[in-house]
Amino acid sequence: MSRVGRLPVKIPDGVSVEVSAEAVAVKGPKGASTVPVPEKVTVEQRDGTLVVDRVGDDRQERSLHGLTRKLLQNAVMGVSAGFSRTLEISGVGYRADLKGKVIHFSLGYSHPILYQLPEDVTAKIDRQVVVTLEGPDRQVLGQAAAQIRQLRPPEPYKGKGIKYAEETIRRKSGKAAGAA
Repeated sequence: MSRVGRLPVKIPDGVSVEVSAEAVAVKGPKGASTVPVPEKVTVEQRDGTLVVDRVGDDRQERSLHGLTRKLLQNAVMGVSAGFSRTLEISGVGYRADLKGKVIHFSLGYSHPILYQLPEDVTAKIDRQVVVTLEGPDRQVLGQAAAQIRQLRPPEPYKGKGIKYAEETIRRKSGKAAGAA
């Protein structure tokens, strides 16, 4: 058995789950989500938990077993508590402003960069240099954070750019002055 796949997914209070043969619909206070269920995997709802089982034991079924369980766990966590990702902007004159669902970035280019947030993702900006993204869908949130980071990735000499809060940038020393 898969170590990830055999664990049951606990359903917290305030979250409703509807299980069908091809998908699992999850609704909660933060939104709704639907997780497709592959043919070789079954999902059952038993006393406040979701249990994922597989039909056979070949390689693809084993990998789909753990994947389906983790996707269900992320959907349940997303609609109950939500996910967040924090990005930090560093550099002289680099900043971000939020206007509606559009983030205006000033990143040292000759023009401002406008980033339209995805539908379920919200943003908060602190001190114009800390961007916190929140949303119920982990995949959409991670994709939005990656797209924002890609606007100006951190460079290794001065560390200027957009980076994840938990990311560390390996710094290079630069030119060796007078080394002959």
